Amino acid sequence: MLAVGKLLQLPFLSLVNHGLRSSKPISIRCRINISSFSPIPHNAFSQHKHKHKHLSDKVMVALLVATSSDPASINPANALLAMPGWQPGPYFQDDMKSFVNEGVRVLLHAKSIVEEDDLDRRWEEVTGEVVNEVIFFSKHTAVSNKPALTVHPIGVPHLREGDVPPQGGRPGWAALPNPRMGPWLRLLKNIAQAHNLVPEFEITLEATHHGPLTNKPTMFLEIGSTEDYWKRQDAAQVMAQLVWEGLGLGGGTDVGNWSREKDNKKILLGIGGGHYAPRHMDVVLKDNVWVGHLLSGYSVPMEDPKQSKGEKDVEIGGTWRESIKAAYEATKSAFPGGEILAHLDNK
Repeated sequence: MLAVGKLLQLPFLSLVNHGLRSSKPISIRCRINISSFSPIPHNAFSQHKHKHKHLSDKVMVALLVATSSDPASINPANALLAMPGWQPGPYFQDDMKSFVNEGVRVLLHAKSIVEEDDLDRRWEEVTGEVVNEVIFFSKHTAVSNKPALTVHPIGVPHLREGDVPPQGGRPGWAALPNPRMGPWLRLLKNIAQAHNLVPEFEITLEATHHGPLTNKPTMFLEIGSTEDYWKRQDAAQVMAQLVWEGLGLGGGTDVGNWSREKDNKKILLGIGGGHYAPRHMDVVLKDNVWVGHLLSGYSVPMEDPKQSKGEKDVEIGGTWRESIKAAYEATKSAFPGGEILAHLDNK
């Protein structure tokens, strides 16, 4: 792994101080300059702009997806559907059910949560509605087996063409990150505390990982980390309440609506560090910034250059550059007009 100091010397990263606070002095912020990048392939990341004509005539909806094969997915969905205002939704396909409530659509299927690709696009084709964001309920697994409620973006931007993603997605792809992630992380912490799940459950971000493929801003909401915790009804109720309040159902104002933001335009793009992004999360919680992609150390793989004696400026191998590029472009597309700040962690 290349040291952060050396990473900052590379031509496509320029250091600039943005005055963000952090209790971790090794973390460094910089603005990414992609002028040295070659043009992005058409399929490098999903485009945020929809192809429909006359968007003003279309119904804009949030699509929430859950699977009956996972208790940490179906239980929060059922808790949400038990709240007022839900009605059966339009027919989608034989093995799926849908429900509607104001501008929210819940879609239930029975496969693995990472198997059904392009549900947002497929929903638009079947119903004529325009999906503006996608949210998945899912279980979380961890070696530690510790209870956790997590929020994270998705994608596998570090994989090379020809690699087989172990949990869905497409090599080199990063989904558009859902702008609600930062505000919802803070809201989740408050709701979990109100339900006495803290400190038993850790409330945390996770790094970008896995699929399925989506085309609109996306995030996963997960309950971890063992079967006993996946089945916890109090955890399911907290996740359902997060969505209920976060999307403004029941007459409230939705939380984390980027299009309404006037003053705070700073978006954190996390690079490096562990899977649970503690140093990135420290900045998100203390500085009230928005959250883009979070690339842990395994998502910025670097290979030692084979340097001959006396040779200078040898290119560093690995897919780290392509991974950062895909994550940056997806984040930029999800936050139009925002200022993307790269927060680097070499741990």
